[in-house]
Amino acid sequence: MVSCAALAQAPQPDGAGVRPGTLAAKWITGGPDCSAVPDWQVQPYNEDFYILRESGCTNYEKPFLYLIFGKDKALLEDTGAGKSDAARVVTETVAKWAAAKGRPGIPLIVAHSHSHGDHVAGDAGFRELPHVTMVPLTVDGTREFFGIAKWPESIGQIDLGERVLDVIPIPGHDTLSIALYDRQTGILLTGDSLYPGRLYVRDFPEFVRSTSRLVEFTRGKIVAHVLGTHIEESSTPYKDYPVGTKFQPEEHVLELSRGQLLELAGALAGMKDKPARMALRDFTVWPQQPRR
Repeated sequence: MVSCAALAQAPQPDGAGVRPGTLAAKWITGGPDCSAVPDWQVQPYNEDFYILRESGCTNYEKPFLYLIFGKDKALLEDTGAGKSDAARVVTETVAKWAAAKGRPGIPLIVAHSHSHGDHVAGDAGFRELPHVTMVPLTVDGTREFFGIAKWPESIGQIDLGERVLDVIPIPGHDTLSIALYDRQTGILLTGDSLYPGRLYVRDFPEFVRSTSRLVEFTRGKIVAHVLGTHIEESSTPYKDYPVGTKFQPEEHVLELSRGQLLELAGALAGMKDKPARMALRDFTVWPQQPRR
């Protein structure tokens, strides 16, 4: 006979210690009426983690930026595309965060998921700001800043003050591609190397190794979300929006999971040494000729 005590309500789970947050129910794209669309959408995932999206009316790339606060420093990943005024919106967001915390401000680190133009276009706006440190857009500068012993095999870290981010080199899409893992939320930021859309692969062997490195890094770790820097996929499986699309009314959700990372690794392994374009449910592997 089972006792009443055994059937009693179990204690509430602790969520594995992961700090939760909320993703936007719908992200702005670029229309249909650009006069009614803000240049930026700022979504607080929680009070110390913000997701910013640039409007398609500003630039069709519609990139996502990430702003993470620690006790001592904040880190911004990427600065937008086209005529990006990311410095303005980030400054406003930092000021609101500081006011809510009763603080005068916080030093800001500006880093990049990689070096392509649609992720660094707003850099100039940050260079003249006080208390801002720009991570160099070079392998040596990035390696040194994040304490990466050997590029790309080693893992680096940065402590924002009671908040450590792991920095994983993942070249293949770009020589300077990195992933960031926020231990506090369990969020893995993958730049242009994994997102719902076209994964342009410029160095296939490096991309395969980098994907394997991400799989190994995440083994046994909590991965609440995998967040990239674009959405190009439709909510209809295997269907993406054409290049240059500003208005994406039925776009895929931003978040992927470790399951999609494993799916990517499996697809790449199946190609062996013969890279080929391959459409999967939530993204497409898109090999390209290496840039000279």
